[in-house]
Amino acid sequence: MTDLTNLTVAEIRDGHRAGDFSAVEVAEAFNANVAAAKALNAFIVETPDRAIEAAKVADTDRAAGTLKPLSGVPIGMKDLFATNGVQTTAASHMLEGFVPRYESTVSQKLWDAGCGMLGKLNLDQFAMGSSNETSYFGNVISPWKRNDGGNAALAPGGSSGGSSSAIAARLCPAATGTDTGGSIRQPAAFTGISGIKPTYGRCSRWGIVAFASSLDQAGPMARDVRDCAIMLENMAGFDPKDATSLDLPVPNWEAALSSDLKGKKVGIPKEYRLEGIDPEIDAMWDAGIAMLKDAGAEVIEISLPHTKYALPTYYIIAPAEASSNLARYDGVRYGLRDLPQGAGLQDMYAATRADGFGPEVKRRIMIGTYVLSAGFYDAYYTQAQKVRALISRDFTAAFETCDVILAPTAPSAAFGLGEKTADPLSMYLNDVFAVPASLAGLPAMSVPAALNREGLPLGLQIIGKAFDEQGVLNAGLAIEERAGFTARAEKWW
Repeated sequence: MTDLTNLTVAEIRDGHRAGDFSAVEVAEAFNANVAAAKALNAFIVETPDRAIEAAKVADTDRAAGTLKPLSGVPIGMKDLFATNGVQTTAASHMLEGFVPRYESTVSQKLWDAGCGMLGKLNLDQFAMGSSNETSYFGNVISPWKRNDGGNAALAPGGSSGGSSSAIAARLCPAATGTDTGGSIRQPAAFTGISGIKPTYGRCSRWGIVAFASSLDQAGPMARDVRDCAIMLENMAGFDPKDATSLDLPVPNWEAALSSDLKGKKVGIPKEYRLEGIDPEIDAMWDAGIAMLKDAGAEVIEISLPHTKYALPTYYIIAPAEASSNLARYDGVRYGLRDLPQGAGLQDMYAATRADGFGPEVKRRIMIGTYVLSAGFYDAYYTQAQKVRALISRDFTAAFETCDVILAPTAPSAAFGLGEKTADPLSMYLNDVFAVPASLAGLPAMSVPAALNREGLPLGLQIIGKAFDEQGVLNAGLAIEERAGFTARAEKWW
């Protein structure tokens, strides 16, 4: 019998509808893989019973002819999305044991579409990190290994590293992610899968633990472009509970998928050609340019002159918003409370926050509090917002001459766990190609395009105009078809 865990979301959906297998068989197969892969530490909470329960409903619906769009498809849920009755921690000690009595809008949409939940996926604490090493529950390990025979564990990227590792290891066919400055795209590139950050506001943020509210955006991660389109259709949509939600119809992105790019123009930003970057990244980028030309697109050089300011701008704005958002964790209303003997209110605040937050979260809170403080607000935060507007205008000007932009997703392949933890600035530089699109609120996708000399995946990034997820998906499909990326991590766990 076919290994059901090798099937894509589309194959599971269509095969279940055709009666090739039952949804329970699919759920049981993925539950078994999850149980056998604990060494990857991809899940914080496993929910096999929920996956089976949804699968039974899907099989009943098939018999009754009342199938939903994703009946029979079990998925992983990043542990940043509130799930009614299931612990939601944001991978932090601060929320350990917190069980919401409500459901995030995105997860509810997926359950309404027929999905089952295999479990809550590990992440960087409060989504702050690029390697999944800041989680209170331990780091996630990538299923990939270098081909030199070494046993060094690799980072799966972050913050959505649990999602990327689980999909690459066939523990789930798809998962939710969130992207604040590249946290869907970079882990997708590191593990050889696809992931799309839609236009800011396409997916509701209601019920998602906040990091930086003007940047956070939910999106899907999956094995291929079609699966990302399918998932996004069932995650997106207007939500009156979210003031930043876009009141726009959700297109049928899957039906409109096409790799024919005739008449389209692809912009290549000259500022993304960085000095000292690994030559393999540039070679992959050049190969991607050739692929899009082969798909019928015209390739032109464009300029995004304020790109060099994107990273420092992001690391002022994001920590500032994090400082504000995380002020609510004080030990009073919910979550952790540390109350030393004889302590007063201020002592409780200090003890709770010192114990509940990890080093990276504390670092960003302190940076954010500093740039928002009296005397520094105008010098740092106000200036950063002005530069953000300039970065956004750069994209607007570029899209007057091109339809999509092609660039690398990350400046390197996956690095070893522990390699960058002592140097936060080196870790932050991993976001150099991803951050600009986040600051501008634009849709952007990573698609696996090649293996490097160590046998590790490399990803190409497509950035599109606001609301043009279709253009991004189509360019991603053109690369996917021509790259022929079929490599997968060899099972070692």
